[in-house]
Amino acid sequence: MDSHYPVYTLINECHDCYKCIRECPVKAIKIENGHASVIPDKCIACGNCVKACPSNAKRVRNDIAKAKNLILAKKRVFVSLAPSWNGVFEHSPIKMISILKKLGFSDVSETALGAQEVSIKTAEILNNSEKGLYISSACPVIVDYIRHYRPEFLKYITPIGSPAMTHAQILKEKYGDDISIVFIGPCIGKKNEASYTDLIDVALTFEELKIWAHDEGVDIAGIATDSKNQFVPYSAFEGSLYPIDGGMNETLKRIGIKEGIQLINICGLHAFERALNNLNPEKIEKTIFVEGLACEGGCLGGPCISTNKASLSIVSDVLSKVQNRDYIPKKPTTVVNYEMKPCKVVTKEYPLEDILATLKRIGKHTVDDELNCGGCGYATCRDLAKALLDGDAEPSMCVSYMRKIAVRKAAAMIRCMPAAVVMVDNNMNILEANDSFMKMFTGDMYEVFKTRPDGLIGAAIDRIVDFADIFRTILKTGKDIHKERYHVNNRLYDISAFTIEENEIVGAVITDVTSAETNREKISQKAHEVISKNISIVQEIACLLGEHMVETETLLSSIAEDYEDNENKGDIGQK
Repeated sequence: MDSHYPVYTLINECHDCYKCIRECPVKAIKIENGHASVIPDKCIACGNCVKACPSNAKRVRNDIAKAKNLILAKKRVFVSLAPSWNGVFEHSPIKMISILKKLGFSDVSETALGAQEVSIKTAEILNNSEKGLYISSACPVIVDYIRHYRPEFLKYITPIGSPAMTHAQILKEKYGDDISIVFIGPCIGKKNEASYTDLIDVALTFEELKIWAHDEGVDIAGIATDSKNQFVPYSAFEGSLYPIDGGMNETLKRIGIKEGIQLINICGLHAFERALNNLNPEKIEKTIFVEGLACEGGCLGGPCISTNKASLSIVSDVLSKVQNRDYIPKKPTTVVNYEMKPCKVVTKEYPLEDILATLKRIGKHTVDDELNCGGCGYATCRDLAKALLDGDAEPSMCVSYMRKIAVRKAAAMIRCMPAAVVMVDNNMNILEANDSFMKMFTGDMYEVFKTRPDGLIGAAIDRIVDFADIFRTILKTGKDIHKERYHVNNRLYDISAFTIEENEIVGAVITDVTSAETNREKISQKAHEVISKNISIVQEIACLLGEHMVETETLLSSIAEDYEDNENKGDIGQK
């Protein structure tokens, strides 16, 4: 399990829906043999595919075993608990800490402590700036999006570690570098962040925490609580606002920033992408700080938030548990200087002729053929063509193309069948009829119908054949009907009628068996004649054989009697 990227696919559960591609903002999905898999080098672990997958085939890597191994190693393991826990769990802080300690953790601390230090440092940076663009480093998915896809904006990210990193540093400074730290929150991207730094050992989701507690048989309702169980080294204050849309900017306002600084919060990757499009930071004449969060609604809309509560209730619960303080320091006590390094995803550019040639592979011969329906998951047919050239897509992903192929195959089969084929709708009008059907039932009008582009399509079936009641019966009952040697106007037909769409469309395959039946009668008559003649011959042979046997028997009896008489005479002479 640990060998998986944070997001992976259960191949057997993935079934040709392409919804993950539609929802993936960076198209980090590869389709192979009809199954979708994540491309790690392109993925930013936003979790959109996990939330969108209708068959639950997209999964999040389970790191519970890693956390357990830290505890089994007899190390002091601290929990860095994301502030969104207040909106997810109904427990009091004491009970939440008791549950985590029951699982083996040494102590529990709030990630919001790190958030407070990040806000103080960010406010300091903004207050000392004159102009320019600044982007928050708090969201690992936003950071990875910039690293991979918009590296030109990397230098505008505040050069400090995320709240989770900063919190981990606070704990190590307080309790020693030898402690281990497990982050628990609603974010998949934190699993990647944990791999980038040695400050966080393992990142778990709220869902994993619930699974772990269930597997360990923790009686959450009846667990003993201890009033000594408090967050260490102390409870958080305004940092608990961070998971809310605009929460970080609210903390900056509380700290105090100079007039003229613009605080903008953007939630959702698509919105963040649009915000950067055509933006030239060098031309910005004021100080702008962007609180960018990948999930709509902030961290409370995270992919692993693991609750069915209404989003309004979640936000309300978080807000109601935020503690305020009278004074917020102007200088941070702990800062993690962190340099974000680019890791650009190289997008290959293809000549127009290659794209056009690829479009032809999926039946797009003209611009009018490019429907851009999005059924494949890509915004345009040309995006799909580029994915095909990259080897990340398959022609079968194009719904319109596959439909055309299916229609052509079906039409070719129906057209070439020697039997008559017809399809009828619930209004008893012909939807489809092949050439054999027209030849069989239109008589002298065959040439007329043959020249029509639609042939018999639209014609009333009861005006073409005398057995339209068969179609009415099937439309009404839904039961298939098979008629052998069905007599119609001195002809014999073998009719197999069946439901195509219940109560809507029926079809029939009809074979004229008149000639075959006539030939069969002739063959039967000839056979009877041959049998009769053979019986006569056999009887004659039997008769001759019978006479011959009688003569033979008489002759042999005479010889035997003569032989016996001679024997008796010899015996008398000897006496």
